[in-house]
Amino acid sequence: MYRILPLLIIIFLCASVSVFGQNPSPTPVPTDEGDVVKISTNLIQIDVTVTDKKGNPIRDLRRDEVEIYENGKLQPISNFSFVSNVKQTEAKRDDKSASARTVLPSAAPRPEQIRRTIALVVDDLTLSFASTFWVREALKKFVDEQMREGDLVAIIRTVAGVGALQQFTNDKRQLYAAIQRIRFNLGGSGRIGAFSAIEPSARDLMQNRGDDRADSGSRDGNDIEREANDFRQTIFANGTLGALNFIVRGMSDLPGRKSVMLLSDGFALFSRDERGVPTTPRILDSLRRLTDLANRASVVIYTLDAKGLQVGGLTAEDNTSGMTSEQIESRLTDRRNEIIDTQEGLNYLAKQTGGFAIINQNDISKGIRRVLDDQSYYLVGYEPDDDTFDPKTRRFNKLEIKVKRPGTRVRYRSGFFGISEEQITRPKVNATTAIINALTSPFAINDVTLRMNAIFASDDKQGAYVRSFINVDASDLTFKREADGKYKTVFDLVALTFGDNGNVLDERARTFAVTLSEDEYRKLLKRGLVSNFTLPVKKPGGYQVRVAIRDAGSEKVGSANQFVEIPNLKKNRLTISGVVLESFTLENWQRIDSLSQAELMAASDPQLDTAVRQFKPGSVLRFAYDIYNFKRDGAGIANLTYQLKLFRDGTPVFEGKAAPVVRMQDESPRKVSTGGTMRLGQNLAPGEYILQIDITDSLAKESRRTATQFVQFEVVK
Repeated sequence: MYRILPLLIIIFLCASVSVFGQNPSPTPVPTDEGDVVKISTNLIQIDVTVTDKKGNPIRDLRRDEVEIYENGKLQPISNFSFVSNVKQTEAKRDDKSASARTVLPSAAPRPEQIRRTIALVVDDLTLSFASTFWVREALKKFVDEQMREGDLVAIIRTVAGVGALQQFTNDKRQLYAAIQRIRFNLGGSGRIGAFSAIEPSARDLMQNRGDDRADSGSRDGNDIEREANDFRQTIFANGTLGALNFIVRGMSDLPGRKSVMLLSDGFALFSRDERGVPTTPRILDSLRRLTDLANRASVVIYTLDAKGLQVGGLTAEDNTSGMTSEQIESRLTDRRNEIIDTQEGLNYLAKQTGGFAIINQNDISKGIRRVLDDQSYYLVGYEPDDDTFDPKTRRFNKLEIKVKRPGTRVRYRSGFFGISEEQITRPKVNATTAIINALTSPFAINDVTLRMNAIFASDDKQGAYVRSFINVDASDLTFKREADGKYKTVFDLVALTFGDNGNVLDERARTFAVTLSEDEYRKLLKRGLVSNFTLPVKKPGGYQVRVAIRDAGSEKVGSANQFVEIPNLKKNRLTISGVVLESFTLENWQRIDSLSQAELMAASDPQLDTAVRQFKPGSVLRFAYDIYNFKRDGAGIANLTYQLKLFRDGTPVFEGKAAPVVRMQDESPRKVSTGGTMRLGQNLAPGEYILQIDITDSLAKESRRTATQFVQFEVVK
């Protein structure tokens, strides 16, 4: 499709529609709530959740009704405030409308817009096959029904925890792609069902035969299996905590009320001997370190037992043939102990970080809803004593908070290690670290203005690929005047492509030294630096393209990122490529037929328009795209129609009538290049817009008849 860009001016033959100006009401921006937790030499500040017996938040506590103790010593409260996270009222949509059925792309999030940052952590190191199914269904319901405006969300598997930070998004398409990747992990500790099936062991059978060797003290297969399972579960539990550690660390600088929901089959805090007696702690040290990190990062951890309600009785998979009632009861006791032990780990982790555990409940979605409702809290602060951060002790400082009002329930963080934020040695942010931070942040960094548009397409030679158009504001770069009068700038440019599990699939890094004449320099300041690069894509799925630039002279950094979904064209379903854009002034558009080739080339800049996607009211917007896998009748004729819809803030502002697709060029039997034009109304309100293109193939099956593509752009004065 992209080789037709120079031809857009000549052979774009499409119907034109006009979008008239509308002025939808602006969306209010939430106020900054500030830091939740502070652990410094002059202030200890933590968040405290206070509810009634039914779990409803209490909003009218007074300072004199709260007491805070550090290591048993009452502390005078110096800071006290209530932070509410009351749900915003959202407009109801007609579920029968096309806009309700279609998931629109989200505008790039800004930190000041975020009210809740939520990490939904799927513990596929421990989940059983059955639990994996129910977790996947609950996550779909969360994205469909429970996620709302102002949420920054990541769905992360513990197996892929190291790729966590760049997965935070407000784009539901990206979250759906992450859900599709959730599968039962054959390499984890999870089973097909909640428990291993009961089978008679060799010792059981020998005891039933009266064989003296059964009591010789030697280990049988069950003993070996128990020890192996205990070892494996310890390894995987530490793996889960390690992934959580990385996720929490990455969330420390993110805005809003920060929550982690761990969906897991649980982990045990202690091992048990052959008699079922708890022995040495297994992962308490790892839990304590994670707790301190979560407390410092202002992250509340909630845990949800994906097994649901389990009674620990016999199941259809159990084989008790040849076992005595005492032997069966012994194995059932082991099963019930396993339920208690794994839930104890979930309870402990949640309680220590100010959250709660959802256990013995079969409705995971209801548990998630309860967590989401638990987002109002009090900030309680006090000035620490001199020995709180005594470097000679570095002890764990235990916190206790009491509320004098009867009938209240209080949750808070258990404490913190005796190390203040000032005492923590933080690495210096060098050039590499600055670029890495920019590439992994869910927010664009605009110290150097960088814009990007990543577009999916495919051709017969190279298959599917993503072409990324970028534009850098040259006025943000540092230029030095050379002795010969030329201008020189040096900058680093790094582009990474991530898969939906957070793994880096492609990396491109280069340092550029650009020298320009006076005339070239002036043109670059006006147009900016425009470029593009192509990434071949081997497998369909969701991808993130992230680009960062660092100006060597000022050390300023800029970044941009975009989610791109690559369909599976081998399924022969109707598909639309990404969209190339081009804009004209109304004057140039009205006399386009009389313009010379040179005048046409000067009248528009499709590469710049595709990269920047900023247009003025009254301009004419032209767009091009490819259609794949459409059907033809016996005479080789296709029957395709298109319809345009325009949205602002999720609300339709224009809907065109269906019209026949006018083909620009047939490139193969199942691929055609086409496009359209749209005049932006002179009074169209500035802001973010989404153009939706629906293609209908009347010759295809009913279920595969329609394909949709989107392009986001901004109207500016």
